[in-house]
Amino acid sequence: MSKIHQTIEAVWKIESTRLIAGIARVTRDVGLAEELAQDALVAALEQWPEEGIPEKPGAWLMTAAKRRAIDYLRRGQMLDQKHGEIAREIEFQQQQLSDALDRALDQVIDDDVLRLIFTACHPVLAMEGRVALTLRLICGLTTAEIARAFLVPEKTLGQRIFRAKRTLTEAHVPFETPRGDELRRRVESVLSVVYLIFNEGYTATSGEEWMRVALCDDALRLGRILVELLPGESEIHGLLALMELQASRTAARRGRNGQAILLLEQDRSLWDYAQIRRGMTALEQAKKLGGGAGNYALQAAISACHARARTPQETNWEQIVLLYDALLQISPSPIVALNRAVAVGMERGPAAGLAELDTLGAEPALAGYHLLPSIRGDLLIKLGRFTEAREEIQHAIDMTQNSREKELLMERLERMPKAHS
Repeated sequence: MSKIHQTIEAVWKIESTRLIAGIARVTRDVGLAEELAQDALVAALEQWPEEGIPEKPGAWLMTAAKRRAIDYLRRGQMLDQKHGEIAREIEFQQQQLSDALDRALDQVIDDDVLRLIFTACHPVLAMEGRVALTLRLICGLTTAEIARAFLVPEKTLGQRIFRAKRTLTEAHVPFETPRGDELRRRVESVLSVVYLIFNEGYTATSGEEWMRVALCDDALRLGRILVELLPGESEIHGLLALMELQASRTAARRGRNGQAILLLEQDRSLWDYAQIRRGMTALEQAKKLGGGAGNYALQAAISACHARARTPQETNWEQIVLLYDALLQISPSPIVALNRAVAVGMERGPAAGLAELDTLGAEPALAGYHLLPSIRGDLLIKLGRFTEAREEIQHAIDMTQNSREKELLMERLERMPKAHS
């Protein structure tokens, strides 16, 4: 890739959200706004290699996008009932259209980006559509990049994005920031998308890599944007705290060859303590806003317990169990119960942890979840029940789709004593 093309790609990553948000405010159509912004990108790819990179590349792209929006509106392709308000404005102010669009697009403010986030994460879309559209519109990722991140064919991902945009258009989803109770409901949808993106980056569901750090970075960027745009929403601060604290371990979670390293075996000197401080600050802010007992804040508080422990032995497992108890009260799920069983095993011993775990064996949601036999195998090893442990870990190996996790489990199997239970 040439230096100019690398520059164009970098500028697009920075400016695309602002471009699409500004155009969508005028067109009221996210799909159309993205097309017009993409047209501006194509123009840059055609002209910059010959004319050189402009002094203000972002402004150049905005101007190019404005021209295309004006041309589109003037051709009358939006003079239908759905866009009646804009149509009337064009009919009465045709001569002022260019100036009006100039003002609208030059004054893109945070509200437009927020509107774009709420639109991309609208509950009318399936979760996979919300995730794909958010990464495309807000994070500026290409279809190929998103497809690689989630290990799906590019064609499949492209169809997913196309369906999402069509659904928004057909459902007449307004390009606006919801208010009142609707805002709180929609914030939940937005945060669930950001959380899903982060989790897929933090521990990849499948593939060759233990982590996809770029996805974690994208989720963190979204979280920081949301905190700036909605500073009074405690759950946003809670989610940002959780992501900052978890991501602080990134350098310690992978060995030199990319192998997975679990929490209790990590070199804690490699943790990013500046990021831990940011996470702690965000958690305190969530508490100040009255959201300390929220779902994400409680998970962040659990991560904070680990972050405060300079060695595994210093971990306050009693506090972690209590936090999981609180989390189960407000957000009961088999995964939370599974994590609580691990904490109980650390606090009260492997037999207690196994007893907790065995109450979850019949949970349908955990039937295909590889961490259930993996954790059970670990507890059985600690109890010296090696034959049973071997069976559980082999079961986990057969279930996991991530190569690095499979390697980790196979090493555990090889290290296990050959004694019988």
